[in-house]
Amino acid sequence: MPVLTPTPPVACFISIEGGEGAGKSTSINYLKQCLLNAGIECVHTREPGGTPMAEDIRALLLAHRDESVDPYTELLLMFAGRRQHVQNVIRPALAAGKWVICDRFTDASFAYQGAGRGLDADFIASLKQYVHGDLDPHMTLLFDIDVATGMDRAGKRANFDRIEKEDFSFFERVRQGYLSQAQAQPERYKVVDAGQSIEQVQAQLDVYLAPLVNSAAVVDV
Repeated sequence: MPVLTPTPPVACFISIEGGEGAGKSTSINYLKQCLLNAGIECVHTREPGGTPMAEDIRALLLAHRDESVDPYTELLLMFAGRRQHVQNVIRPALAAGKWVICDRFTDASFAYQGAGRGLDADFIASLKQYVHGDLDPHMTLLFDIDVATGMDRAGKRANFDRIEKEDFSFFERVRQGYLSQAQAQPERYKVVDAGQSIEQVQAQLDVYLAPLVNSAAVVDV
């Protein structure tokens, strides 16, 4: 009778997306432990950031300042940090056969700077092509939560950064931007109901992660 022997994909790129207070950090730790238990080496990184230079760009982007920040300046800085991150962390990790879990990636630019700031989606798409070409996550987990609940959760932690201090309507546009992307790309996007309990969220993650981890080779015995 055939026996299924788990053989994880050579390399898998998982991005984690969602608005403020969606519980991404807790779930990322859970995902990392799941991969560790399956014997899969992974790299956990984030955007903006992920390399020393990109972290400097992150600090520049999120700092409070008296000077207004032009939305296109914000977008270009995001992609400058992303290029550094892709070239120095993500591509090398994948080439080495490691899995990558990235807390936000280019979908965040379509949601925050595109839907949130109202910037041209075609321009963002052109930047995406120049910065990382056909490199897309194998799976994107979207942690979806209503904005009021998410902002209430976020308000109980550290002080808000410059972007987190935007108004309710901005984050509603961001949420709808994410949901539109998920609807347009159902083969890649998996929507997680982040308004549920931690246990329920983890149960959803188990379902979404299993097909990747349990890629199997059939061995006759």
